[in-house]
Amino acid sequence: MVNRYCVSCHDADVTKGGLDLERLGRDDVTHHSEAWESVVRKLRARQMPPVGKDRPTDATYEEVVGHLASILDRAATESPNPGRTESFRRLNRTEYQNAIRDLLHLDIDAAVLLPKDDASRGFDNGTLSDLSPTFLDRYIAAATKISRLAVGAPYRQPGGDTYRPRPDLTQEDQVDGLPPGTRGGLWVMHTFPRDGEYEVQIRLTRDRNEEVEGLREPHDGVVLLDRTPVHSFTVAPPKGDRDFERVDAHLKVRLPVTAGPHRLAVTFLKNPSSLLETKRQPYLARYNMHRHPRLSPAIYQVSVNGPYNSTGAGDSPSRRRIFVCQPTGPADEHACAERILATLTRRAYRRPVTDADLQGPMEFYRRAKAEEGFEAGIEAALNAVLVNPEFLFRIEREPDGVQPGAVYPLDDVSLASRLSFFLWSSIPDDELLAAAERGDLRTPRILEGQVRRMLADGRAANFANNFAGQWLHLHNLQSFTPDLRLFPDFDDNLRQAFRRETELHFETLLREDRSVLDLLRANHTFLNERLAKHYGVPNIYGSQFRRVTLPPHSERGGLLRQGSVLTVTSYATRTSPVIRGNWVLGNLLGTPPPPPPPNVPNLKENSVSDALPMRERLAEHRANAACAGCHNLMDPVGFALENFDAIGRWRTLEEAQPIDASGTLPNGSSFTGASGLEAALLQRPDLFVSTLTERLLTFALGRGVESFDAPAIRTIVRDAQSEDYCFSSLILGIVNSPPFKMRKAP
Repeated sequence: MVNRYCVSCHDADVTKGGLDLERLGRDDVTHHSEAWESVVRKLRARQMPPVGKDRPTDATYEEVVGHLASILDRAATESPNPGRTESFRRLNRTEYQNAIRDLLHLDIDAAVLLPKDDASRGFDNGTLSDLSPTFLDRYIAAATKISRLAVGAPYRQPGGDTYRPRPDLTQEDQVDGLPPGTRGGLWVMHTFPRDGEYEVQIRLTRDRNEEVEGLREPHDGVVLLDRTPVHSFTVAPPKGDRDFERVDAHLKVRLPVTAGPHRLAVTFLKNPSSLLETKRQPYLARYNMHRHPRLSPAIYQVSVNGPYNSTGAGDSPSRRRIFVCQPTGPADEHACAERILATLTRRAYRRPVTDADLQGPMEFYRRAKAEEGFEAGIEAALNAVLVNPEFLFRIEREPDGVQPGAVYPLDDVSLASRLSFFLWSSIPDDELLAAAERGDLRTPRILEGQVRRMLADGRAANFANNFAGQWLHLHNLQSFTPDLRLFPDFDDNLRQAFRRETELHFETLLREDRSVLDLLRANHTFLNERLAKHYGVPNIYGSQFRRVTLPPHSERGGLLRQGSVLTVTSYATRTSPVIRGNWVLGNLLGTPPPPPPPNVPNLKENSVSDALPMRERLAEHRANAACAGCHNLMDPVGFALENFDAIGRWRTLEEAQPIDASGTLPNGSSFTGASGLEAALLQRPDLFVSTLTERLLTFALGRGVESFDAPAIRTIVRDAQSEDYCFSSLILGIVNSPPFKMRKAP
């Protein structure tokens, strides 16, 4: 096959892509495993030989790929190479936030406290070994704030937090999570540090003239604490043009609140007459700076200040988590402090602790206790634990006496951390850590039981949202705003609904342990009223999401039909078959086109008429020989999704002409529309499942997948096939694979 189909482009004379198969063919395949793994990937995806060249039959493809893969897999079994993760990896913001939650029963917003994480290979949990002085300052400040909040330390002066909805949030209807009969506003889980009084201050949204928008008549509002109304208010139009600054000056209330997390909400009561305004208003997004102001007043921000007149630290979940004992007198304070800190450090460091581990925190405890008492000592010690590298970094140590370059199995404690950060993006819980300390975790039955228990735990929702959000580029939704002159119906309500639909799609598949192929072929989706109206699905009412079974031949369903994916693969003014095609090739097939060659001149924006349909515009681009190689791969895939506009609405015309949604894959198969593309992808399900497995393994290991990981991926996919590729089979396959359970010494 190589002689007939390949060497004309890949011999010593031509060597396209730097690949000389003529030379490689003289040696054993295992001597050049990296190159042959690249060949296997190209042949499996039918990318080589290129379409238009003489190509082998499918049977020949399968025979050659199977032959090469069996040689490479056998070599990997005899001499495994699990690769090497970094010995020190700093917790990213998601992991830090979840670790604080599970360590201290305290919810924080790490995005406010810590710098943004950089992504590598598509995920932000990779090689984060740096801790610059700036980063260190932020971690120290975060630890100080968190330890004070968790212990409930006295405040020298009241503090405060401010919450704001996004400025393009439409507040004319009920917000999900707020009671029926209300409109707009926001709700938050706010942690009150101590028992006492707290002031809630409300500010309304203003326009460029500093006038409150939409305030044409009185509006009644309510403050709720843990879903119970605790204060009502009314805002009314000012009597004079210059009195707008005093319209919301009275929106302050002091409330007695116990320490700990409470659900705080501020909203308006829905005025039945607003339904008439809705009838006259054709848009769902009832606020757009290019169109008109708001119809009704909206909440700009809610500030919480305090505590005032504090009566004590209270009985918060954080204090119950920390104070596993209480000293009865000065004589047993030291022993109680040691017990508290031993419990905290074991959980924080994710391993058994020694007397040496306790020396540092106990020294901080003694100094602060001598000045301010027992609880101040615990606060200081907790602060020290939270800035210790054993907490801030995931540390994997080499066994004593290991030879350079040797492959060794991870110890149970390190395996427990890998497992918990993979499935929960957090620290191991007591049950998982206890199994590791007993040395039971590597037992296949115990390991599978722990994996299934963790997938059934509510914390696994974080895996679905965190992994899916990065794999599918859902995080880009937050920064995406289309041209509101062209898409006046877009607002933050729709942006949030897009993301929630896809998250629920992924979460449900994981929770019900369905086939991962349902990500593409689902006959249902998740909708609330806002999203249903956008999609044109009737009879869906309310802000709550619910599972909706779709009729045959529906335009909605799997990932390729969801507004989140369609929006993040578009420009602000139009669709992009190039971005969409590249997204499908890279994220679903694992065969992204190569980067553009160097020194390719930029195409002039005005070189192609905007009046032409997208297919004709891109045909002009592909006329450039430097661009044709990649665009011939990407564009035909993206054309299949052209029936969806830049914010995911269905359409049949573009520039008054029928849309041509026909396309092809790099293997030469042709299709029409999203349904045709889905069918083409599902004809070779192993390609999609292999790509998903690669992404899962990248996320699990915190490093990029290399050629020596390919045998493990093939084994995982092959074993999962007998279970219709159910999600748990992929997760268990990864957890039991050599790259996950083993490590290579430097």
